[in-house]
Amino acid sequence: MPSHRPRRLVAALVACSAALLLAACAPTVALNPAADANDPRCADVIVHLPDTVADKTKRETNAQATGAWGDPAVVLLRCGVAPIGPTAKPCITVNGIDWVLENDPASPSLRYITFGRIPATEVVIAHGKNGVTDAAVLPALADAIGAIPQQKQQKCLDTSDVTSPTGTPTAAPPATSTPTPTPTPTN
Repeated sequence: MPSHRPRRLVAALVACSAALLLAACAPTVALNPAADANDPRCADVIVHLPDTVADKTKRETNAQATGAWGDPAVVLLRCGVAPIGPTAKPCITVNGIDWVLENDPASPSLRYITFGRIPATEVVIAHGKNGVTDAAVLPALADAIGAIPQQKQQKCLDTSDVTSPTGTPTAAPPATSTPTPTPTPTN
């Protein structure tokens, strides 16, 4: 009686090979690296990125110091973007990380940049149908972003944190170029 063991083994190997090929076929997310993507602090961020963000699985990217989650990608991250200076744009602190919202909050994708960290990190979050919320994304990235230390004296401020002068400055009287006449004595 012939054994069916070799056929079963071959069938199992073919099935496993097909599963591995299909898993490896997930497309890589194409991103452009930021200008300072080669900064060693970005490497610290990237190695600490979570495997999931907002219940979306991390994807492979084709650029240094980047990350992406979801299929299609709904969260994109680039470390090494230029830091931003003081701004009147909305700034929020989430788990110790200051983020500045760079675009209109009603946009279908929101772009946040870290504030007070050099190099800065950019995160783009897709909202709407099949998108995710900021509240599900920003806290998940805090540990990784925290690998770049916060610069002293660079924190998000609320308008109530900013002091204004108590008095209104007054202009000094203008200097005159005509001499003041001196009184002459009378007899």
